[in-house]
Parts: sequence; structure tokens; C-alpha cells
Amino acid sequence: DQDGGVVAVSAEAVAARPMRYFDFVMAAFVTILLLSNVIGAGKRAVIDLPVIGAWPFGAGILFFPVSYVIGDVLTEVYGYARARRCIWAGFGAMLFMVFMSWVVVKLPPADGWTGQGAYESVFGQVPRIVLASICAFWAGEFANSLVLAKMKIWTEGRHLWTRTIGSTVVGQGIDSLIFYPLAFFGAPDWPVDAMLMVMASQFVLKVSWEALLTPITYAAVGWLKRAEGLDVFDRATDFSPFRTQT
Repeated sequence: DQDGGVVAVSAEAVAARPMRYFDFVMAAFVTILLLSNVIGAGKRAVIDLPVIGAWPFGAGILFFPVSYVIGDVLTEVYGYARARRCIWAGFGAMLFMVFMSWVVVKLPPADGWTGQGAYESVFGQVPRIVLASICAFWAGEFANSLVLAKMKIWTEGRHLWTRTIGSTVVGQGIDSLIFYPLAFFGAPDWPVDAMLMVMASQFVLKVSWEALLTPITYAAVGWLKRAEGLDVFDRATDFSPFRTQT
């Protein structure tokens, strides 16, 4: 069927079709993912909230949820199979970022250069936290994309907000349930009650941020569907994360 120049198609029909903006959306997804981990992960910030008071948080939370927004846009417009390619691209980029950071930090500093300590504090990431972050991203993003694609079929493409927020609840929930225990469980300065409190508060913040960005998601999805002239439904898609189907 066709509505306003937008054609509803199956994922299989998209494979041979040229995409005008897919590469740009994928580049934005990987860029946000890497920058939120490099720039935002190393800083703790604080905001003063009414009633609650001072609330510390990792600065990366301001931008990392945007990767979920872009992931929603990718799945909604281009389908699960193309979103899967982007998730693997982001996964590979994160692995290379970790390897590059490790190599550069380990290089002996030149005589007279005094920035090694500061450089190590920013880029010398703890292996356990890095592993937790990569595993949580992989599982969370695939869960997010899978839920959104399935909900799109169930809702017959209506009520976009239900699947963008619903998929984020699942994806961010899995992300948090993997990251915090894997990164901090058993650490001497992370008692279990504190870890659970941080995990819950960060989850609420991320989902709330996604909900606030819903109008932007609507605008991006609507514009891309009109520009590409398609609306993908994953009715016969193989949802295995390890398939190469596009």
C-alpha cells in the first residue's frame, strides 16, 4: 500500500533498493556511540533537582541514549536487517577504540611531555568496565531493535511512540542489568545496595530522556520515510543477530 508517497514494503524488498540517507544515519549512530563513551564516560557531573537535591550522574548519559533514538529510527525506517548491520558496525568500532586506546596509552611518553597521567586517567579504561560496556551495548541494542520491529508488526505501523519507548524500556533495561553487575558487582567501593540504586536511577534517566526526545524521533522518522519513499515491515525477517541478510 502507499500513503503520501511512502510505500510499505517487506524487508526483503529493500535489499536491492538504493538508500539515499542510510549511510549518513549509520555514521551518526556510530559517531554518537563512540563519542558518548570517550568524552562522556570519564566525567561525573551533578545537577540540583527540586525536592531531590544534588543528583550525580555520568556525563555520557546525556548523549548515549541518542544512540537508542537513532537505532529506533534505523529499525523503523530501514528495517531490522539494516539496523543489525549498524549495530555490528558500532560493536566493531568500539572494539577498535578500546584497542587503539590501549596501544596509545601504553606507548612510552616523550621526554619533557607531562600529560601522561592525565591521558591515562581519561583513556586508560579499566578492562572490566570496558568488557561490561561492550557486552551491554550489544545485547541492549539488539533487544531494542528486535522489540521495535516486532511491535511495528503488532501495531500495523501505528502509534510510533509506543514502540520507541517500549523498545527502549526493554533495551535499556537489558543494558543496565548487564553493565552494572558485570562492571561493579563485588568491587570494594560498590556495595550491592549502592550499585542497585545507581542502576535503577540511570535506567529511569535514560528512558525519560528517550521519551522527551519522542518529538524529534517522530520528525526524523517522518522525514526519512518521505525522503526514501518506503516504510519497512519485518514480517519475514530472520531476527538472528548473526545473520548477514540485508
